[in-house]
Amino acid sequence: MARLVACIDGSIYSHSVADHAAWAATRLDASVELLQVLGRREVSNTDLSGSLPADARVHVLEQLAELDARRARLLLEKARIVMDEARARVRDAGVGAVETTLRHGDLLDEVASREAGADLIVVGKRGEAADFARLHLGSNLERLIRAAHKPVLVASRGFKPVERVLVAFDGGPSASKAVDHVSRSPLFAGLAIHLVTVGAEDGQARRRLDAAAAQIAGGGLAVETHLEPGTPHEAIAGLVERLRIDLLVMGAYGHTRFRNLFIGSTTTEMMRTNLVPVLLFR
Repeated sequence: MARLVACIDGSIYSHSVADHAAWAATRLDASVELLQVLGRREVSNTDLSGSLPADARVHVLEQLAELDARRARLLLEKARIVMDEARARVRDAGVGAVETTLRHGDLLDEVASREAGADLIVVGKRGEAADFARLHLGSNLERLIRAAHKPVLVASRGFKPVERVLVAFDGGPSASKAVDHVSRSPLFAGLAIHLVTVGAEDGQARRRLDAAAAQIAGGGLAVETHLEPGTPHEAIAGLVERLRIDLLVMGAYGHTRFRNLFIGSTTTEMMRTNLVPVLLFR
C-alpha cells in the first residue's frame, strides 16, 4: 500500500496540506501519516535574574520556569487540536488509513527518518511564522526539498480539485524523472496533461519535447505540448494562468547553490509566486 507523509504545523496552510494529502491518497489508494514537529522554542533569550538581589533571584527563576512549563503545555495542547482537525479532514475526504505523529525536534530529521517508507511528502508553502508574508517561503522548505529523494508536493494556500496539470520539461535528470512519474502514476489518471519546454523553436527542442510527450501518452494519458519563448519563470507562469492549471509538476533545484546564488532559482521563484500547488522531483 502506498504511503504519504503530510507535514502539519499549525499555520493557515495546515488545512490545505491535509486536503492535498487526502486528494493524493484517494487517487493512490494510500495511507496518510500526519506529522507535526514542535521545535525547541524558548520564551525569552534574555536572563534578567542576574541583575536582581540574591533573595529575589530564586523567586524569579521559579516564575520563569513555571511560565516555560505553561507555555510548553499550551503549545502541546494546540498541536493536538491541529492534528485532530487535520485527521478529521483527511478521513472526511474518504481516506481510511490515517495516523498522527507528534514529535519534538527537527522537521528535516523526522521527515528523513520516514522517507524510505513514503511515496510522497506533502508540505505547506509557508510555515506558521510566515502566514502573512506572501513572498516568503518557509525556512525549512528548500532544505527539505533539496534533501528529499521522494516527490514533494508543496500545497498552495487553498485546495481545489485537480483537473489540469502542467509539466515543465527542460530535458534535465529531475525533469525526466517527473515525466516518467507522470506517465506511470495513478495520481494523474484521467487528468488533462500539458507539457511545456521553454526556449527557442528548433528541431532539437521539438524532438525532445515530442519524446517526453510520447512517454506520457504511452501511459494512457492525454497530453498537449507547448514550446514557449522567454524565461522559464515568465513562460510557465503565463501558461499556468492562461490554461487555468491546477497543479504544476517540475524538477527541483537542477543547478548548484552557487549558480542559484548569482542567477536565482526557477524552483524557488515558481513556488514563491505561483498560486497553484507544485509537485517537485529531485
